[in-house]
Amino acid sequence: MWCRRISCNGDSGSVPVYLNVYDLTHINGYAYWLGLGVYHSGVQVHGIEFAFGAHEYPSTGIFEGEPKQCDGFKFRESILIGKTDMSEAEVRSLMEELGKDYRGNAYNLITKNCNHFCNRVCIKLTGNPIPNWVNRLARIGWICNCVLPATLNSTKFGQNRAQKKRGEEKQEEEEEEEKKKELARRIQTAEISASNSSSSSSSSSSTTTLRRGRSRTRRPRLPASPLIPT
Repeated sequence: MWCRRISCNGDSGSVPVYLNVYDLTHINGYAYWLGLGVYHSGVQVHGIEFAFGAHEYPSTGIFEGEPKQCDGFKFRESILIGKTDMSEAEVRSLMEELGKDYRGNAYNLITKNCNHFCNRVCIKLTGNPIPNWVNRLARIGWICNCVLPATLNSTKFGQNRAQKKRGEEKQEEEEEEEKKKELARRIQTAEISASNSSSSSSSSSSTTTLRRGRSRTRRPRLPASPLIPT
């Protein structure tokens, strides 16, 4: 296809870098030949595919997986972008650095999607950008929004399941900790209430005993007898 040609400036390396492209809608069957379409993409290097997806947390949205096997998407083609000299460790270090900018809750279909991420990674690795047609609809999406599926703008593509799971576990731990604190507060309140009740009972008992003791010491006065001289 005329629009998929790219200049390979990054051929000085030894490790090939591929762009794996997936279909997000059946319209791509027609739009692909016009240089349009709605696509998801991932960068394959050292036998690992790196991609960017959305989740609800302010942490990295970059995730990795098996090449050409991204769940939920239909694989279309793999494009050789160039070659790199970066080792696997260096690539992972690059992904950690990019994760500060490509956070899960920063995903945006038009301004910061998976294709924007792949373009930046490919330039970092090889010096070559991805083909224009892969992300063209994001640039003109405001014009032909009617082509997009109704729920596409709010769909969270390629969600990082591991990150989501960690977030859910953290939330559960916080809820459990809050329950423990609430239980401790209730126990403390009950102990204070019981202590106050015990003190009140003890004070009432002492007062009653004292009153009873005083009533026992009292003796009724005998009436004055006329036979006893005063």
